[in-house]
Amino acid sequence: MSLQDKVMAEMKAAMKAKDSAKLEALRAVKSGILMANTESSSKDGLTEEEENKLLQKLVKQRKDSAQIYKEQGREDLAEPELRQAEVIEQFLPEQMSEAEIEAEVEKIIAETGASGMQDMGKVMGMASGKLAGKADGKTISTIVRKKLS
Repeated sequence: MSLQDKVMAEMKAAMKAKDSAKLEALRAVKSGILMANTESSSKDGLTEEEENKLLQKLVKQRKDSAQIYKEQGREDLAEPELRQAEVIEQFLPEQMSEAEIEAEVEKIIAETGASGMQDMGKVMGMASGKLAGKADGKTISTIVRKKLS
């Protein structure tokens, strides 16, 4: 079952349950899928990797918005953003723990022979490709910085 089919099924369930927060998040996902399909020239739709990147982008937008709202003391606006992020995260593959990410980053550093911060770009490129969909870019970046410094 494609991501779009899963989202549509969840939307129907959310409509029946009158869950407006979930419905809003699912509509955002559906909109993102439609926009990506329009932009890409392939008739087959999005690949799984492209779907994961889209979902991660939507989750990151929600979390960033919630963070800004919290900084401004607007918990009433932050709460719906976080709930939407949780709904969207359900469609992402299982996320790796920090320890697992750290182990992968150490392997990549060993493979590339990276020795300092000057090699961060090389390590980040490989790590981002290898851990796409399984880990947040910010977390990867933090761990790479720590290991290379």
